[in-house]
Amino acid sequence: MWTRQHKKRKSGAFIVPALTAIVLAYFGYHSFQGEFGIYAGYEFEERAAALAAELETVRVRREELEHRVKLLSDGSLEKDMLDEYARRALNLANDNEIVIYRNVKAN
Repeated sequence: MWTRQHKKRKSGAFIVPALTAIVLAYFGYHSFQGEFGIYAGYEFEERAAALAAELETVRVRREELEHRVKLLSDGSLEKDMLDEYARRALNLANDNEIVIYRNVKAN
């Protein structure tokens, strides 16, 4: 018959809780800092708000352009619109007119 003669170690009782703590710390860290964590959710919301504002700006610009196109293509041309486009394209002005140049940002 064999007999075992060794001391019981107290460190064995800490292995499972230590591994559990490590796993919980890993998942806890990634739930806040990870790619889909809580802080990433806040960044997604900020980006969505910024893109919504940009969408509204683009929508307003599109509506303005649609209105201008409608004035030119509804069957009867508006003389003012036709005159404006012709002057801009040909870079002409009458002698009694004042021309004001302004920088227009192209989108």
